[in-house]
Amino acid sequence: MAKYVLLKHYRGAPAPENDVPMDRWTPEELTAHVQYMEDFAKRIEATGEYVDSQALSTQGTFVRSGGEGRPPVTDGPFAETKDLIAGWMIIDVESYDRALELAAELSEAPGAGGKPIREWLELRPFLTAGHPATE
Repeated sequence: MAKYVLLKHYRGAPAPENDVPMDRWTPEELTAHVQYMEDFAKRIEATGEYVDSQALSTQGTFVRSGGEGRPPVTDGPFAETKDLIAGWMIIDVESYDRALELAAELSEAPGAGGKPIREWLELRPFLTAGHPATE
């Protein structure tokens, strides 16, 4: 088994298959989108492939070491930016091909008008001791 994280990016710009940005979806469209992801997680939990997931706030802070004293802090990211991480899901699967299959299925979540948004999801393997994170 190999663990992967699926990173869901919020894009203020339209997705290729759905020309309505998420911040303009109706409450019903947003509810349907979230329900699709919850149902997906429940289904792969039953197969033992689901590990965890979480949606993230659009508010955040950038922090880095400033040497001594309080670290420098900058507001951001902001929902108005072109791209920010909106959430993640961790899966534990038998193969890279299975990870791709699940990512593609999750990409089909509905958006505006109930149409699949076919959003890009970033798929990253976890680094493990002694094993490179390449396929």
